[in-house]
Amino acid sequence: MIGRLLLRALPGCLACLWLVACGERPWNDPYEADTGARKIYYSVFQQRPKHLDPVSSYSEDEALFTGQVYEPVVQYHFLKRPYELVPLTATAVPAPRYFGKDGNPLPDGAPDDAIAEVVYRITIKPGIRFQPHPALARGADGSYVYHALRPEEIARRHTLADFAETGTRELTAEDYVYEIKRLAHPHLHSPVASFLGRYIEGLDELAQKLAKEQGTNRGFVDLRAYTLPGARVIDAHTYEIRLKEKYPQFVYWLAMSFFAPVPWEADAFFSQPGMKERNLTLDWYPLGTGPYMLTENNPNRRMILMRNPNYRGETYPEAGEPGDEAQGWLAARGKTLPFIDEAYFSLEKEDIPEWTKFLQGYYDTAGVSSDSFDQAIRLSPDGQPELTDAMRERDIRLLTSVQPSISYVGFNMLDPVIGGAEPRARLLRQALSIAVDYEEMISIFANGRGEPAQGPIPPGIFGHRDGAAGINPVVYTWDGRRPRRRGIEDARRLLATAGYPEGRDAQSGAPLVLYFDAIDSGVDTKPLLNWYRKQFAKLGIQLVIRATDYNRFQEKMLKGDAQIYGWGWNADYPDAENFLFLLYGPNGKAKFQGENASNYQNARFDALFLKMRSLPGGPERQAVIDEMLAIVRDEAPWLWGFHPKSYALYHAWYGNAKPNMMARNSLKYRTLDPDLREQQRRAWNAPRVGPVIVVLLVMMASAIPAWFTYRRRQRAGAL
Repeated sequence: MIGRLLLRALPGCLACLWLVACGERPWNDPYEADTGARKIYYSVFQQRPKHLDPVSSYSEDEALFTGQVYEPVVQYHFLKRPYELVPLTATAVPAPRYFGKDGNPLPDGAPDDAIAEVVYRITIKPGIRFQPHPALARGADGSYVYHALRPEEIARRHTLADFAETGTRELTAEDYVYEIKRLAHPHLHSPVASFLGRYIEGLDELAQKLAKEQGTNRGFVDLRAYTLPGARVIDAHTYEIRLKEKYPQFVYWLAMSFFAPVPWEADAFFSQPGMKERNLTLDWYPLGTGPYMLTENNPNRRMILMRNPNYRGETYPEAGEPGDEAQGWLAARGKTLPFIDEAYFSLEKEDIPEWTKFLQGYYDTAGVSSDSFDQAIRLSPDGQPELTDAMRERDIRLLTSVQPSISYVGFNMLDPVIGGAEPRARLLRQALSIAVDYEEMISIFANGRGEPAQGPIPPGIFGHRDGAAGINPVVYTWDGRRPRRRGIEDARRLLATAGYPEGRDAQSGAPLVLYFDAIDSGVDTKPLLNWYRKQFAKLGIQLVIRATDYNRFQEKMLKGDAQIYGWGWNADYPDAENFLFLLYGPNGKAKFQGENASNYQNARFDALFLKMRSLPGGPERQAVIDEMLAIVRDEAPWLWGFHPKSYALYHAWYGNAKPNMMARNSLKYRTLDPDLREQQRRAWNAPRVGPVIVVLLVMMASAIPAWFTYRRRQRAGAL
């Protein structure tokens, strides 16, 4: 009977397997059935973005979303390098106008001490509209539908989708001015408010006034009722920003989300009691004029961006730089943006699941982690990265770029042993600069993804020099083609001259013991710190590691208690000032709570910094930067470390993939071929029904003898 049943069932089972195998969707497709042919970008996020309110947002994981929703007045050109600002909502890139103490205008070349006020007049394009949003919904009588909700009405709503009605209106100059005032809001805690208060007229005073008048008010604070001399509306589409001193780099700040427009209606809507408890805030649901809007915020599963139906449409750049045409990055010139309709970002806390889904075609792009490096990348005979055969077979492409950032080890210049300008400490720092082999560190711990730094300024930033002119002569020589690190004997001679022959004090004979404060970031920390210990040991120096959590590390840095430390910096904007200010004396962390973590101070460097900061790009500014670099290379307040390299993989169906390390709004430029993607997904994820059929046949073959035995026993019993 069992065999008969199997014989009868087998054809049906095989037919079902055949039909399923020939179906349109792979069995392991993680997305909804109707999404395959749509222009949806699929990617990942690894942790919940903490702030999506532009006044508070300042991290890369947040910019992944805010950059697509909010629109400052300017943006970075998608293709051109060095990085260049172009208008976004403004009619032109704002240029400063200078005024003296008497209020009269001054020429552009006026000396800094003659300038009493700097004015940026900004005109925005008419006809730009906000995304559909319940904060902007109005009834037939013109009143706002959701600005005076009762507690029980708010209690019924848990996401923005629970508000049935939405509205929109035109973007105005007031929206930009309102956001600048929000920098002074007593309960919003902008990370850049204190810095910008140094420049924007009246910002600090407004913060003090709001703290005094609204300190206990957790409800709506209508900032339209307050004036700010440093930001004022001229007309519906024009406003001015007034600075207290010359600051040429301020125009780069205008490309950041801190200066994106926020309508007052958003504050009024989200400030209602009960909203925050349901995550109904700007930190959760941004409101902008950009090409996309955040429609789903589920940090335990996924985030979804959808095309803003009110978006006016920009056009793709008409020109780029040499090589862009050959790469296909100008094929879309002049076409209307955005090209992608939706973007799904799935939560992936581990690298391996993300990598697996990328290979299956379920993510369009991927980084290269340590776990997947050998599977994806191999080094050519000349040391250049290239794709493995397995990646080439799937037509996966690789892009590499040096990031505008630096990872370094710093010396606390307030420390009596390692710090200060005396020759003994300076020579000790120079010896360590040679001994710590960053080429080796990049090879071992970064899979070659880095470029040893010759100073604080990364490649691609004005002030950085390539070739022989750009090397650090304390640490490197030039062999005619590339820099060569000086030998360990050079470091030992410097150490002996400093009074520490073979790592011992020449007078007392005591071994030199130094202390390294580091952030304990998990299992990968220990091998790297042991490597540093061995580098110092090459000179006979004992290095004591003190690894702590980030909060404790921050506390030690603020107090100036660390002797040697490891840290890094990512560019906020593509200018040398953004890196050289990390060594500017008045930015000392211990004394002034600034970003100069080494507490380095040199009078000549500081004077040159002030001069450099106010100069336009050109030979004069380059000469000043060269002199500044010569000073800090000689005094060596840092082991200059390395500039990380970014490796990005993408599938053949993903276009306009040129990396832009400064722009945060690049999703609108990307393209997709969903038909090719669907075709490849089916090919790479086709069900393997053969093994299942074999198992069924084996089961059948095993059951037939049992069936005959069973039948014989039945007949024997009957007899």
